[in-house]
Amino acid sequence: MKSLLDYYRRHPHRIRQAVQTAHRLWRTEGVRGVWRHIQTRIAEEGHTAPPRCPYRRWVARYDRLTDVDRRRIRERLDRLTCRPLFSILMPVCDPDPRWLQAALASVTRQLYPHWQLCIADDASTRPEVRQCLAEAARADDRVRVVYRPTRGHIAAASNSALELATGDFITFLDHDDVLAGHALACLAVALDEQPETDVIYTDEDQLDARGQRFAPHFKPGWSPELLRACHYLSHLTVYRATHVRAVGGFRPGLDGAQDYDLCLRITAQTDPARIRHLPHVLYHWRVTAGSTAGRHEAKPYAIAAGERALAGHLAQVAPGAEVTRTPTGRYRVRYPLPTPLPRVSILMGTRDQASLTRAALNGVLNATDYANLEVVLVDNGSREAETLALFETLRQDARVRVMRYDAPFNFSAINNLAAHHATGDVLVLLNNDVQIIHADWLREMVSHVMRPEVGIVGARLLYPDDTIQHVGVVLGIRGVAGHVHRGEPRTARSIPSNVQLLWNEVARDVSAVTAACLAIRRSVFEAVGGLDAEHLPVAFNDVDLCLRVQEHGYRILVTPHAELYHLESASRGSDQRPERRAAFQRECEYMLARWGARLADDPYYNPNLTLERLDASPARPRRPYFFRESSWPCRSGR
Repeated sequence: MKSLLDYYRRHPHRIRQAVQTAHRLWRTEGVRGVWRHIQTRIAEEGHTAPPRCPYRRWVARYDRLTDVDRRRIRERLDRLTCRPLFSILMPVCDPDPRWLQAALASVTRQLYPHWQLCIADDASTRPEVRQCLAEAARADDRVRVVYRPTRGHIAAASNSALELATGDFITFLDHDDVLAGHALACLAVALDEQPETDVIYTDEDQLDARGQRFAPHFKPGWSPELLRACHYLSHLTVYRATHVRAVGGFRPGLDGAQDYDLCLRITAQTDPARIRHLPHVLYHWRVTAGSTAGRHEAKPYAIAAGERALAGHLAQVAPGAEVTRTPTGRYRVRYPLPTPLPRVSILMGTRDQASLTRAALNGVLNATDYANLEVVLVDNGSREAETLALFETLRQDARVRVMRYDAPFNFSAINNLAAHHATGDVLVLLNNDVQIIHADWLREMVSHVMRPEVGIVGARLLYPDDTIQHVGVVLGIRGVAGHVHRGEPRTARSIPSNVQLLWNEVARDVSAVTAACLAIRRSVFEAVGGLDAEHLPVAFNDVDLCLRVQEHGYRILVTPHAELYHLESASRGSDQRPERRAAFQRECEYMLARWGARLADDPYYNPNLTLERLDASPARPRRPYFFRESSWPCRSGR
């Protein structure tokens, strides 16, 4: 307990998060839930190293293979029905011989034996490099080497390595990085279980100069939107060889982003059902002085090449879309708005609290750069004179209609009523406790939601102190759903120790977004029957709506480029009140009964990340996922 208290003294900004955790557990599980969580945290502190290196502790406990693990892996490999050959492409150009030898050794020590290492030396000038490669080729006939007479840079060298490949699947290894010993074994078993797979990508982390692992990237499931913001598939990604050759391999002139360009071209032609994420850390990216693992500014030409690759991709799949860069070296895609602008109906419920409603509507009506809009304001029993006077003033604005809902608060029913009377092609559910930050927030949301494949778009919501309140909803947090990274700074450092924080700065696919600011096409809203006013009058109605929209085949996006302040239920009050707890519990039970299996497995939240806290830290113990029904070693119980 003392170590836990010391932790909060050193990290006072985590105290609010701890209080929020206690509140949610009290609402859903009562005193037992709060006490269980406290005991878990105390146990974690008692069995682990100091808080300064939580990932190192996690690796030591959950991501180290024992001799028993290796035996079980070999037993599973003996039962494979097919044994694909993996061709590992390695372009080489004057690496530090120590790191090159480590990279080569990580391949030759693979538990899965069916591989070939295809090396293209791009006219290295260090004689020890050639010597190292020659020795590796003599020692193992699965190592193939070609020596390029002149330097052609990484795209050309990668194509030279590709010419050596005869495998069923192609993957890549940088000349100073390291594969986990069971990397190819995991890939082989994954293909054995789902042989139709065309693309597999895995999790990764980084290696410092002492060989210590840090900065894990626990990736989400397949997210086309996130891929347009950054090459999040990165290491270790495997492609069916026929697809690599069908797109023509690597394109010259895109050095530094040649792998991103290849990924964009292959995934654009691949059925999403044949793209698979393997949530295991199988690749270790070494941080050196000139690598982008350390900082994205190390290779500005790579960022520029990635921008060109993405622009070319968008020209084929989303004509009219434009690419710009973010301060952290990622990309922002601006999609064109239809002409003429679709009509937008802002749906807002309110009860008294005139100052809040006035501020929210002032932002919508006077500080928003979107002309074709209306506001449908639903009054849920206001009585204060100031509020009633505000309504009279608003009725004089042709863009505003004020309606009355004389019944107990029911968020779903209020918005369904507003939607029924709205005239817009796009419906925007907006709380009356939000404040506009940027004038183009609505243009950003509409540009996404009018894309045919997109069903719902959410915004990034901030607390008044510029910390995060919402950038997407994660299923399974505390049983049903919640917001991760709540209370984190608005802007992450360029390469934070928690790489997941960078998700908050780019548009991406998510499972759900909050209805505090949510855009949906009217046709989609009507197709799914609107919000569930019967079972979910207050909580989780937005999550339920998003899941039903996904059932109809649409994607859910969140964009940080639509940004608003959110006071979070300032007008209605807190859900912590005793009279709300029983109702909230019923809504939790309904969600678990309706969506139980779906809530247990959010595809956009890595199973290596915790569901107990809101910081997207590694799960302790690790949550089982891959091969859980087979004899594959899963260290979740250790």
